[in-house]
Amino acid sequence: MKKIIAMFLCFAVLFCTLSVSDAKSIVPEKLPASVIDISKENTYPNPTHDASELVPSGHTKSLLKTANVAIENPVLIKLLNESVIHPSKWSIGYSACIYLGEWPLNYESKETSVNWEFKKINDNAADARGSKNGQQIGYIQKIQVRINGGLTSEVPKQEEASKLIMAKTMAKTHLPISFSTIVGAGTKIDRPYQVSSKQIGHLYGFVPAVNERGKITYGEVFLVLKGGKARIDVKNIMQQGIGAWMPIQDHIALRYLAK
Repeated sequence: MKKIIAMFLCFAVLFCTLSVSDAKSIVPEKLPASVIDISKENTYPNPTHDASELVPSGHTKSLLKTANVAIENPVLIKLLNESVIHPSKWSIGYSACIYLGEWPLNYESKETSVNWEFKKINDNAADARGSKNGQQIGYIQKIQVRINGGLTSEVPKQEEASKLIMAKTMAKTHLPISFSTIVGAGTKIDRPYQVSSKQIGHLYGFVPAVNERGKITYGEVFLVLKGGKARIDVKNIMQQGIGAWMPIQDHIALRYLAK
C-alpha cells in the first residue's frame, strides 16, 4: 500500500512539473528590475496612444445584439453610430438587405508574452584595465533609433486588424505598447554601474516588446430591414491565425557585462 501511495505521489509531482513547463508565457504584474521607464528622460516625445474604447450608441447596441458574430471593430461601430435607421412598423411588405462590406470583426487572444530584449539599441563601454580604482559607466543613448513592430503575416484590412489586436493586448497587459517607438539621442538613465579594475564593462540597452498570438474573425456584414425591424447578419465567416510584435513605448531594458 505504501508503495502504491509513493508511486501516486511521484506521478502527481511529475504531472505538476509538466503542467508548469507546458504553460504558456504570461505577462508579469511588475516590470523586471532591469527595465526602466524613460518617459521623462526620453529626448524624443513619443505620441501617446488612447486606449479608450469607442462606446456604441443605444441603437448600435441593439443592432450588435442581433449579430450572429461578436463585433468589436471600432470603425464599424462608428459607422453604425453615425447611421440613422427608422424602419416603420406600417411598411407592410417592405424589406431590404444592405451590404456593408467585409470586415475584421473581433480578435481572440491565445498567447501573450514579452521579450524584454527585443531589439538592441545601444552599447556604452568603459575600459578600466589601466585604472586602480575602476570606473563608473552610465547609460547614454548614442543615436536616435526607431523600433518597429507589426503583424507577423499579411491579412485583409491590415490597419483595422492591427487596431483590434492592439486594443485587446493593451487591455490585457496594461503596457504602453505601439507598433513603432523612438528613443532619442542623448537619453540618459541615472543608474551607474561600477567597472572593476582590469575589466572592460559594457552596458547594453534593449527595447522590449510584447508578442501577441491569436485569431481574428472576418465576415461579410449585412444590414437587414424587414417587418419594421433592423438586424445585422454576418455571412461567409472566416477565422485566421495571426501574430504581432508591439514594442513597449518609452522603456529600456539594461544588461551589464564585464570581461
